[in-house]
Amino acid sequence: MHRETLRLWVRQAEADAGSRNDRVTSDERERMKALEREVRELRKANEILKAASVFFAKELDPTRSK
Repeated sequence: MHRETLRLWVRQAEADAGSRNDRVTSDERERMKALEREVRELRKANEILKAASVFFAKELDPTRSK
């Protein structure tokens, strides 16, 4: 094992234990990943809803432009 790998693991363990404030904890990192994934999904859903609203608006009033 490379010593830098061990050093990073120790620093992360210290952050997880609360003795370091310069790194995010593993729980915080996982929470951020989950929130970023949720934001991506919500943005995708928002784009789908926008496209659907344009489609249905055209169906209701064919003379209306985008």
